[in-house]
Amino acid sequence: MIPYEDLGKLNQPFFEAYQESFKKTLESGWYILGKEVVEFETAFADYVKSPYGVGLASGLDALVIALKVLELPQNAEVIVPSNTYIATVLAVINAGFKPVLVEPNLATYNIDADLIEEKITSNTKAIMLTHLYGKVCEMDKIEAICKKHQLFLIEDCAQAHGAKFKGQQAGTFGEFGAFSFYPTKNLGALGDAGALTMKNEAHFKKVKSLRNYGSAIKYHNDDIGFNSRLDEVQAGFLSIKLKHLDAITLHKQALAKLYFEGLKEDFIKPQQHPDYEDVFHIFNIRHPKRDQLKQYLLENGIGTEIHYPIPPHQQKGYLEFFQGESYPIAEEIHQTTLSLPISFAHTEQDIEKVIEVMNRF
Repeated sequence: MIPYEDLGKLNQPFFEAYQESFKKTLESGWYILGKEVVEFETAFADYVKSPYGVGLASGLDALVIALKVLELPQNAEVIVPSNTYIATVLAVINAGFKPVLVEPNLATYNIDADLIEEKITSNTKAIMLTHLYGKVCEMDKIEAICKKHQLFLIEDCAQAHGAKFKGQQAGTFGEFGAFSFYPTKNLGALGDAGALTMKNEAHFKKVKSLRNYGSAIKYHNDDIGFNSRLDEVQAGFLSIKLKHLDAITLHKQALAKLYFEGLKEDFIKPQQHPDYEDVFHIFNIRHPKRDQLKQYLLENGIGTEIHYPIPPHQQKGYLEFFQGESYPIAEEIHQTTLSLPISFAHTEQDIEKVIEVMNRF
């Protein structure tokens, strides 16, 4: 069996270092907002090439807190992609604002920059885009739109650690870059964890306050905040894996190259372009008989996933926000997309086997 993901096998090379890190933290007696968190925040910000980084409890919290820091008016609308993971939409709602969906480009799966302006109203205050699957959005066009209409820009970088557009890293274009370190990410913790990167020192101080009950000084609560602290144990694990992130990325890029070269043209493969340096958190293909293909692969010992089977506007809990709205491009993607094995734990032989089976379908 070639599983879609095997987190135990993926983390095995780091077990000894994890154990040493855990022992050090355990014996220190300091488990919240200590030395490990500060060291990881500094190292991750340096990696992303961002002036500031703040560790948080999850990627979702990173998105919500970014919106809260911007202090948008109560009736604010925030533009998000119509095919994003539900967390992007949920963050806007949880922050008290209205999500406005914009269709993706069918080739890149990222928000279509050419469709954004038609959704901008006098209430539009921000764009929260998603660098889906590990490909950065078309940032030059989006930055120009934000400048023209005086909109804030928040990047959902949950799947794009180290991804680049024209040489610039995800998480450095907007006011904030929001990252998730969920265990399956290219830079994954052993539990929930997240971070925000930012350029502005005032934003940096505000995020640090908001993550800790709105408190910069113990028992002094200047803001209505959250409990969203990256803990010492996960920070220690992330510092270890961060040193290997480039190797993880190179491995996944090598596996992606096999797919690009080996898969028949029956399968719609991700777009390749020299402006984009993809990190392939997910390698998705599209096929009109996606469900039959998924079952065929399973019967032949190959695990796959669907990212994602249901678009946000069709999710039961969100129908009230998008009544009567139609997003055919998102629906087409969600009905045809299939994610193939491309883990740090997979070998080239694994991927060659997947290709061989798929080409028989």
